[in-house]
Amino acid sequence: MQSEKLAELKKEANRLPLTPGVYLMYDKSGEIIYIGKAKALKNRVTQYFGKGTAHTEKVRQMVYNVDRFEYILCDSEFEALILENSLIKQHKPKYNILLKDDKGYHYIKITNERWPKLVTAMQKENDKAEYIGPYYSSYVVKDTVDETRKIFALPDCNRSFDKPTKPCLNYHLGLCDAPCKGNTTLAEYKENLRAAVRFIKSGAGEMKEILTQKMLKASDNLDFEYAAKLRDRINAIGSLADKQKVVMCSYPAEDVFCAAYLGEKACISLFVFRNSKLVDKKHFFVEGIAEKSELYSEVLARYYDNKSDIPPRILLDVLPSSIEPLSRWLFEKAGKKVNILVPQKGEQLKILKMCEKNAFENMAHEASLTGKAVSALNELADLLGLKTTPRIIESYDISNMAGDANVAGMVVFHDGKPYKPHYRKFTIKSFMGQDDFRSLNEVLDRRFSEYEKGEDPGFSTLPDLILLDGGKGQLSAVLPILEKHNITVPIFGMVKDNHHKTRAITDGKGEIEIKAVRGAYTLVTNIQDEVHRFAISFHKSKRSKNMLKSSLTSIPGVGNKTAANLLKAFKSIKKIKSASLEELKAAKGVSSAAAESVFNYYNSNN
Repeated sequence: MQSEKLAELKKEANRLPLTPGVYLMYDKSGEIIYIGKAKALKNRVTQYFGKGTAHTEKVRQMVYNVDRFEYILCDSEFEALILENSLIKQHKPKYNILLKDDKGYHYIKITNERWPKLVTAMQKENDKAEYIGPYYSSYVVKDTVDETRKIFALPDCNRSFDKPTKPCLNYHLGLCDAPCKGNTTLAEYKENLRAAVRFIKSGAGEMKEILTQKMLKASDNLDFEYAAKLRDRINAIGSLADKQKVVMCSYPAEDVFCAAYLGEKACISLFVFRNSKLVDKKHFFVEGIAEKSELYSEVLARYYDNKSDIPPRILLDVLPSSIEPLSRWLFEKAGKKVNILVPQKGEQLKILKMCEKNAFENMAHEASLTGKAVSALNELADLLGLKTTPRIIESYDISNMAGDANVAGMVVFHDGKPYKPHYRKFTIKSFMGQDDFRSLNEVLDRRFSEYEKGEDPGFSTLPDLILLDGGKGQLSAVLPILEKHNITVPIFGMVKDNHHKTRAITDGKGEIEIKAVRGAYTLVTNIQDEVHRFAISFHKSKRSKNMLKSSLTSIPGVGNKTAANLLKAFKSIKKIKSASLEELKAAKGVSSAAAESVFNYYNSNN
C-alpha cells in the first residue's frame, strides 16, 4: 500500500511547474507536518517520492506519513523564503527545524544566608537576596560566576561553614579559601564576597587598583600572608584578561556558526561577538538534514526570523545552499548588508575552528563520546564525501599462508571505537588455495545473505561505511556483491605502503591522501590495524588446529571428523594423551575402534 501511495504522490509531483514556490505536506489527519521552499517545485518535491532515494531516517519517516501535499507559487526564491518562514512560524510543523532559543533573563545572585553564596539564577525571587542583572546570556552569567569564584577563592558548594569540616579538593587546588575548614572568620568571608561583587559590577581595571592598594598596605603592616593572597587575586584577574583576549575579534560584531555531525544528527554551535568580545555561546541539535549547506540555510532562516540584533557578518565553514535569497532576506530584516563568509586564514579562521571544536565537544557530550572521536568521524565523512557521518564502520581482511587456513575477519567500529560483540570470523569454503579477491567476494556475499535473514544481531544492521584491507582489485571483487544484494553502503579500500602502514584510501578510481587529515588518518589506521590483527589471529588459531588435526589423523583409524571431535572434547593433544580408554570412548563422535587406536598409539610405550 505504501509503494502505491508513493507512486501516486510522485505522479502528482511530476505535474508541478518548474517555478519557485512553497510546498506543504499533510498527514492523514489533515495536519501540516512539513513546509519547504524550492527554486523549482517539481524537481524538489519529486525527490521525496522516488524509489531508492537516499533519505535520512527523519525524512523517511516524514515521507511515510505524507498523505497529500499542496503548494503555493511564488515569483522568486526570495519570496518563497519569506512565505516559508511565515508559514512555519504559524503552523510549527513536526518535521521542520524549530530552534529553541531561551529568551529568558539571567541573574547573578548573592544568597540571603549567614554565609552568603555567589550563584546563578534564572529569575528574581522575593527572598531578600541581592541580584545583579538582568543578563540576556546564560553563558555570560555562568562564566562570570565561575571566574569570579576562582579569582576570589569562593566556595561553589552548599556546605554550612559554622562548624569546621574537612575541606574538599578545591581547597587543595587553590580554588577555594575553604571557610568550612574554620580558619576564615565570617567577617573576612563577607569582605571577600563584597570585593567579588564589586569586581562583577565595576570590572577588572578598578578592582586591580583597589587590590593593589590593599596589598601594599598589608605588606607595610607586615601581614605578608594576606598580601600574598591579594597578589594571587591580582594575578588571577590578569590571567582572566589574557584569557578573554583569546576570544576577541577585530570586527565589532559577528556571529559564527559551525556544525558537527554524528550519523544523521547535527550539533550547531554559535559564537556571538559584540563590541569585539565573545558575549554568548549557544548550541542547537538538529536531525534529518545531511547536507551541511542545506542545514545552514535552514538554521539561519529559523534563527534570525525572530532576531532584531543581526550582525553585519556571519561566519560559516560552508556557504548555505540558498545564499542569494537568504542574503537578501537578511538585508531586508537588518536594514543593512549582511556578509555571509567562509574564512580561509588568520584570526577569523581560528575563531571558526574554535567554534567547530565546541560543536564537536557538545555533540560528544550528547553521545557520551570524546570530542576527538566526533571530530575524526566528521573528518572522515568530509574526506570521503559521505552524506552522513559514519557511526557504524565494518572492515574486512583476508589471512592465509600459501592458501592454507584461508580465513577472513570482520571488525566493527561504533562511534570510532571497536565493538567486539559484532566481530565475526569466516572460513573460506567455496574454493581451496590463495585468492584474496574470490575470498572477499564470498565473505561479503555471506555477510549480506545473513543480513537478509535477519537472525544474527551482528549482521542484522547495515553499516554506514565499509573499509576493505586492500586496493582497487579488492573493491572490484566485491562491488558486484553489493549490487546483487541491492546494498548502497559506501565502500572503500585501505591502501598500505611498503612498511604495511596505512597510506591512502581508494574508491577504485583513484587514491585519497589521508595522512594530512590527522583525526581521520588515526581512525582509519586503528581500523586497519585491528582488522589485520583479528584476521591473522584467527588464521593462526585455524592453522594450529589444522596442525593438531594432522597429528591425530596420522593415527590409523582416525580421520578429519574424528580428529575434530577429539579436539572439541579434550581441547588439546596433551589431554587426549592422558585420557583413559573409557573417556576416549565417551567422547561424542568417536567410535570405540578409533578410541582404542588413539589410546594404544599414545600408551604403547608405557
